[in-house]
Amino acid sequence: MNLEPLLLRLDRIAGGSRASERIAEEARTHPRTVRAFRAVTILLLIELVLGIVAVVIALVLLGRGEHVPLSVWTRSVVVLGMTATLFYFSWRAQLGWSWGYSRLRLFSKIFPVVTLVLAAVPGFYPVWMITEQIIFSLILIGVADYLDSDHMRDTFRRPTPPATVRD
Repeated sequence: MNLEPLLLRLDRIAGGSRASERIAEEARTHPRTVRAFRAVTILLLIELVLGIVAVVIALVLLGRGEHVPLSVWTRSVVVLGMTATLFYFSWRAQLGWSWGYSRLRLFSKIFPVVTLVLAAVPGFYPVWMITEQIIFSLILIGVADYLDSDHMRDTFRRPTPPATVRD
């Protein structure tokens, strides 16, 4: 079963005006590009494990009869959803889709800010969840750092439109 037509439709929604832009194959397979995406994938896997561990901790606490706030459950589900979305963006970017890189780069900068702001709200999360959020943010900052390298920004640079000639 070929899912690519369905994924291309999803790409049009997620990619917006850049949905059809792809980088050159030699840029996509360049060793520095491959190395950067390998590191990003490892960091996202760590994020996934961190999200799963948060759910397990919440379940263990609940099993002990402790109150687990709704904010913890919501955060846990959101983190797993965000991580899945970031994996999708990364996968599409690794295939050369510029929009995937653009979205991954944007959200790897926005999510840590939002996460740290929420962690700073007194009493909103238990201390263990605040620690998880700080680690989550630091890892995403690492993802952003790989994506912001000169090589990656040059690789996924928006093509310049052809100059128009006026009479």
